[in-house]
Amino acid sequence: MIFGAGGAGLVAASGLAYWIFMSPYSQLSGDFHYKGTESERVVALTFDDGPNEPFTSQIADLLHSRGVRATFFQVGLCVERNPEVTLRLIREGHLIGGHSYTHRFRHLLRWSTQREDIEQGQQRLTTLLGRQPALFRPPWLFRHSSMLRTLRSQGIEPISGEFAHILEVFQPRPERIARRALAKVRPGAILIFHDGFNSRTGPRGRTVEALKLVVDRLLSDGWSFATVDELLGIPGYHSLEKSELD
Repeated sequence: MIFGAGGAGLVAASGLAYWIFMSPYSQLSGDFHYKGTESERVVALTFDDGPNEPFTSQIADLLHSRGVRATFFQVGLCVERNPEVTLRLIREGHLIGGHSYTHRFRHLLRWSTQREDIEQGQQRLTTLLGRQPALFRPPWLFRHSSMLRTLRSQGIEPISGEFAHILEVFQPRPERIARRALAKVRPGAILIFHDGFNSRTGPRGRTVEALKLVVDRLLSDGWSFATVDELLGIPGYHSLEKSELD
């Protein structure tokens, strides 16, 4: 036997904990949008952990050349390094959502530090954009019921999605990323790509190449693209009065 009874129990408990707190699909902690109800051939492309240059700008160039709008869930520290990139995305019709301030796993271990990290990230984006993002994607999709309740009390909607490729952050070949992403496309799908790496820089050239394959294939097959707020029929931003988490 590879595992004894205790080891098997630990594996089972770990799997259950992952499903509850980090799975893209679990609703046990509360409603966590991972797809829309759209029946038409519409998909939302989303990008996490940026802005990260030059890759976020390369993605923006590609999307602009194809007339595609997407949603970028951005890390506050990265926005501070590249505010002009975030502003460019806004000008070109993309949606900006929150993705914490530091994207540090240790901040997830206590609600007080997680809350502070969320709050700082929201404030950074609000200061730059002049309005507060109403959509938030937790780092690593880690959530619990207190976080989801607090976000919604402020009119901030937590957003999940489906990873384009579970190993995309390790940059496998573009063809592998694209093939897996295309296999997950359904009407109303929210696909998660990464244009950054935590709150640091990181190579994402293969994501850019894979994205070109995905976008061109979907366009040729008659698909269209929406931002997440459009896909779900919810606000993308709200007024500055709700800039603090209660």
